[in-house]
This record gives sequence, C-alpha cells and structure tokens, in this order.
Amino acid sequence: MEPLVRSPVTSPPAIAGAASPSPSRSLSRRRAPPDAAAFPKPWVIPSSSVKSAACLQLQQARAPRRCARLLASAAEGGRRGEEGSPASSSDADDQAEALPFLESDSHHTQTSKHGESGGSNSGGSRAGLFRTPISGGVHTATSVHDLPPPARAVRNLMEQARFAHLCTVMSRMHHRRAGYPFGSLVDFAPDPMGHPIFSLSPLAIHTRNLLEDPRCTVVVQVPGWSGLSNARVTIFGDVVPLPADLQEWAHQQYVLKHQQWASHQWGNFYYYKMQTISDIYFIGGFGTVAWLDVKEYEALKPDKIATDGGEQSLKELNAMYSKPLKELLSTEIEVDDAALISIDSKGIDIRVRQGAQFNIQRIAFELHYSVETLEEAKEAIRRILGKSRWHAKF
Repeated sequence: MEPLVRSPVTSPPAIAGAASPSPSRSLSRRRAPPDAAAFPKPWVIPSSSVKSAACLQLQQARAPRRCARLLASAAEGGRRGEEGSPASSSDADDQAEALPFLESDSHHTQTSKHGESGGSNSGGSRAGLFRTPISGGVHTATSVHDLPPPARAVRNLMEQARFAHLCTVMSRMHHRRAGYPFGSLVDFAPDPMGHPIFSLSPLAIHTRNLLEDPRCTVVVQVPGWSGLSNARVTIFGDVVPLPADLQEWAHQQYVLKHQQWASHQWGNFYYYKMQTISDIYFIGGFGTVAWLDVKEYEALKPDKIATDGGEQSLKELNAMYSKPLKELLSTEIEVDDAALISIDSKGIDIRVRQGAQFNIQRIAFELHYSVETLEEAKEAIRRILGKSRWHAKF
C-alpha cells in the first residue's frame, strides 16, 4: 500500500495573457480604482433631484420590509418592556421611517372605501340607501329620515316578517360537529311582548340542539329582498318548549300571522318560545345601528299599520301605487321597477331596481301625519303623489 502524501496547496493556474494579481494590487482595487475613466463610480453621490428620486424608490421598495420589521419590533418591544430592557435606537428609527408609509396607506384605504360606497340623499322627505356607509348614529338617522324609534322599528319588523334564521349550537349527538353554530330557516310569530314563537318538529336538528342548549340567536330582516342595506335585527335569547296548557294559545298566535295554519294542526309539531331575551342588535339602514334596551323593546307596541293586514296590505298598496311611485322616483334617475316592501306610521320603504342593481328609497309622510290604518296609508300616498305632480307642472 502506497503511503499517503499531502500535496502542497497551490494557486489556480493563471489565465493566459492575464497578470497574476499581487496582494498589494488586490488591496488597492478594493480601496479605489486606479483609473477613474475606466471604472464606473457607484459611490459618487448624485445630484439633489436624482438623489431624491433614487431615495424615494429605495424607500418605497424597502417599505414593506420596514413595516414588517416595525410590527415585529413592536411585539419584541412589548416583551422587552415587560422584562425591563429598553428598546434599541434602531427600532425607533425603523418606526419613524415606516410611519409615513403606514399613514399614507391608511388614508388611501379610507378614500377608496368612501369612493366605493354609493347612494345619496336627494333632500326633502326622500332618502336613498345603496351601500351607504354607516355614520351619524341612531338619533341622527332617526331625525333626518323621519324613522320610528329603533325599538319600535324592531317591533314593526317582527310583525311584518314571516321567516327568520334560527342559529343554534350543535349538540353532542352530532359528534365532531358539536359546538359549531347551526343556522336554519324557520317561520315564527311574535307574542304581545315581541318574543318569537316557533313551530318545530322534534326530528329537526335545530330542535335537538335547543333541547340540549337553549341559547340561540334569531335573525329577522325586512321581507322583499335580501340586500346588505336591508333592515335586520339579531335577537339573543333562550328558546324552550312551551308547556302543554300553552300549546293552543301559541297556535292562536301563529294563526294571526300565518293564515294557512288556521285549518292545519300538525301532530308532530310543537310550539317553542324565546322565553328570555338577553340582547337585541338592530341594523335599520340609513345609519341606524344600535344595541337596544330589552325592557324598552318589550314595553313598546308596534305601529297599528304594521300589525293590521301585514303582507296583504302591502300587496294592495303595491297594486295601486307601484307604477305612480316608480314615476315619482324616476324624476331624477331612471328606475326600472319600484315595490313597496315596508310601511310604518311615518313613511314607506320602497325597493328600487336600476338595471341589475337594487337600493332602498325612504318616502316619509307629511310632517306630523301619523298613519294607523290602510285607508289612511292610501290617503297619505295620494297626497305625496299629488304634490309631486303639482310641482312637476310648475
């Protein structure tokens, strides 16, 4: 076996025609080029205008990384503060440098959102709602658009709507789905205090969920359309089965709203009621957003026009005034269709279609004119149409 011989470390062979660099020559190249005309000068500071543009491009390119480092340093700074160690000066520099970009992005986002939201108030007694941003608060919206108080508006909504989304908690019998929210569409009828009553089958999933955990929410919206600007309410509470001696009473409450139930009594359906209401969250459109007081909601009565007739009254009003209302709303914008979807003592809400887009127009009745019956509603709408025609002539 031949002995292992270590070969001396040698430099790589020199390329033909190239001089081997010496240590001193390499060092001088790193310091400065020997010939200024033969080499570019990246270290030369550009003029003020070029420098400003170059620095701006560099900062914009580095801004995302600076922002990421800012967030990381903020979290690290919080931990350092807890440990008693001060933040470094480099962290403060990063925060100061990234702050203008964060402020600029925030302003751009707010401007874009404001530009995307549509809808405008045309003044007078008419107001439109089409992706209108929420602003002004409940009291401002109520006074500007002549709306009923939020608690009464919810009572009216519960009277006019026939269906709701019942959201329960999945019970343990559903294995790995236990604890997840479960939504289902159900019909309901309110009792005299506004508590919803349900007719549920024992075989339904939401019924089994309620028997194990009565906590749930009920989401109700104005019938007629399901746009984001539609008025809606979320009621939190506990739904429990009614005792046997109250089943007939609950059936009579149901018949008042659902006429088809008068001649039907299903043997495998039982009545449940939201016995206690924990909270109420209302989005009424036109800037109306509020958590309502439960006692105030229970004490108020709905408008008489909202309870008498209900859906049948809306059908009759639409048959008589749908076309004239469309002509009224077409004075400023082209309207393809108009349908009355809600009425209260102070005005009417009209669903307006423009091509493929829908929005809500609020037409208030005359000042200090309160509507209670269907005939009074017809007279109030006739007055509005008559005034608009008179103004059109002159």
